Amino acid sequence: MNALGRILARRETGIAVMIVLFALAVSLYKPQFLTLNSLRVILLLTPLVMIAAMGQMLVLVARHVDLSIGSMLGLSAMLTGMMFRDLPEIPWGLGFAVSIGIGTLLGLVNGALVTFFRLPSIIVTLGTLNLYRGLTFIVSNARQVDRQFIPADLKGMSQTSPLLGIPWIIFMAFAVALLTYWFAMHTRVGRQIFALGSNPIAAPLRGVKVTQVTLLVFAISGALSGLAGIMYASRWGFVNPSNTGFGFEFQVIAAVVIGGVSINGGVGSVLGVMLGVLLMGCVAAALPLLGIPGTAQSAIYGAVILVALLIDRSVRRQGIARFKAARA
Repeated sequence: MNALGRILARRETGIAVMIVLFALAVSLYKPQFLTLNSLRVILLLTPLVMIAAMGQMLVLVARHVDLSIGSMLGLSAMLTGMMFRDLPEIPWGLGFAVSIGIGTLLGLVNGALVTFFRLPSIIVTLGTLNLYRGLTFIVSNARQVDRQFIPADLKGMSQTSPLLGIPWIIFMAFAVALLTYWFAMHTRVGRQIFALGSNPIAAPLRGVKVTQVTLLVFAISGALSGLAGIMYASRWGFVNPSNTGFGFEFQVIAAVVIGGVSINGGVGSVLGVMLGVLLMGCVAAALPLLGIPGTAQSAIYGAVILVALLIDRSVRRQGIARFKAARA
C-alpha cells in the first residue's frame, strides 16, 4: 500500500471527511454556518471537551473508563470559585493550581478504588459521579458562585489574547493535546499505557507496573478535569452546582469514541480525539441554526456513541480478518 493509500485507510481521515461533509450539508441549509463567526463559536465550544478528552483517552487506552469527569469538573470549579469569593485577595493564577490539585485528588480516589479493591472502573466512576456531584451541592449549600466573584483576568482568558484575538482558552486546549501526544507516544510510561490496554495479562510480564500506571491515568484524568473546571469558570463567568459539568461526561466520551479510541483498550490517537472533539463542536454549533432544541443534544450524543461503537466493532473485525489472512 502506498503512502496515499495508508492515509486514506486511517480512521482519522474518515473523521476529517465526516467533518467536511457535515459542514457542507449544514451550510446548504444555513449558509452562515461557513463563516468566521461560526468558526469562532465552534472553537469556543471545544476547549473544555478537548482538555478532558485527553485524560479520558488515556483511561480508555488503559482499558478503563471514567464516568465521573463531569462531576470532578463541577466540584473542582465550585471549590475554586468559592475560594475566589471568600478570599478575594488570592492571586487569580493560584486558582489553576487549586483546581488541578482538587481534580488530581479526586482522580486518585477513583484509581485507588479500581486498583486496590479490584473494582470495575465503570462501577467505581458511576458511584463517584454521584458522590462528587453530591459533594458539590453540600460544600456550596446549593448556592451559585456569581459572576462578580470570578476574577476579570480569568474571564478574559476566554475572550481574547494578543495573538490574533484568539482566546487563550483555545491555545491552552491545543497545548494540552500536544503535551498528551508527547507523553503518550514519546515516553516509556505512555507506551506502557498502550501495552496495558492491549494485553493486561501480558503487560506485567513485560515490566509494566499495572497499579502505578492505572493510578496515573486516573490522576491525569482528574487533573485535566480540574483544569477544565477552572476554564469553565473562565468561559461562563459563574459556577452553578446544578449544571456545571452536568452531562459533560457524555460529550467527552462521545468525542473520544468517535475519535477512534477503542473501548477495548490499546488503541487511540490524539489526532483522532481532536477531530472527534471538533466534529462534536460542529454538531453543537449547528443545532441552534437548524432549530433543534438544546434538550435534543443528549439524544444526539447517545446516538453518536452507539454509531461510534458500531464503527469500532467493524474496524476491529476487519483488522482481525486481515491479520488472519496475512498469516494464512
